[in-house]
Amino acid sequence: MQLNYRRQGRGSPVILIHGLFGSLDNLNGLNKALSEHFEVIAVDVRNHGLSPRSPQMDYPAMAGDILALADSLALERPVLVGHSMGGKIAMMAAGLAPGRLGGLVVADIAPVAYQQARHREVFRGLQAVIDAGCTTRRQAEAVLAEEVSMAGVRQFLLKSFIADGAGEGPWRFNVPALYQAYPDIMGWPGLDTPYEGPTLFIKGGDSDYLLAEHQPRVVAQFPRARARVIAGTGHWLHAEKPLLFNRLVLDFLAEVS
Repeated sequence: MQLNYRRQGRGSPVILIHGLFGSLDNLNGLNKALSEHFEVIAVDVRNHGLSPRSPQMDYPAMAGDILALADSLALERPVLVGHSMGGKIAMMAAGLAPGRLGGLVVADIAPVAYQQARHREVFRGLQAVIDAGCTTRRQAEAVLAEEVSMAGVRQFLLKSFIADGAGEGPWRFNVPALYQAYPDIMGWPGLDTPYEGPTLFIKGGDSDYLLAEHQPRVVAQFPRARARVIAGTGHWLHAEKPLLFNRLVLDFLAEVS
């Protein structure tokens, strides 16, 4: 599958992989910071943004998309930077093709399976917008608010609202496919062999996605993993404290590139 991507900058290659319900624009702040020193390729993963749709949404398939893109662009040992679901995609790519990557940055996610109920309200809100036939952002926000209480989450989702989405629907992500594949997205099949390359995990200090109890699973699958914590941030740590997040990623890339 040929993913939609944006390529800029010069230097050693870095691929940015967004999370669930996102798009390549989600990591724009990091993209701008990195592209002054590196060649940066930001992607829309399958069923998101302008990338192709597919009923298959498991991690081997999504990681295969990233590796295929790296091959098509003739990237030499790119470093993968992934947030949330994108972090799991990056980890799986490292498990499938460890020798083809230069390292990993995994933002606020662990190589574990999560509870299936985390996005129940989000899916209800997304479907409600579809059912209501919303044609404006204001209408969509009002409908979303009936199901999704957190304003920040609503604003994040609305970045992918299409006012004139005839045919494709009102969202730039494939809601039916994501809902169907949600158990795979929240799950984790594990790696057949540990990834021995350099790996940095960055945790949001107030987030419950990457916890101390996950450390044994992290170390077992990523023996060279290091961890950094950004205090006072939640799951969207890259947006809440972008300067610090960008600096941690830049320092890591300077070491491994």
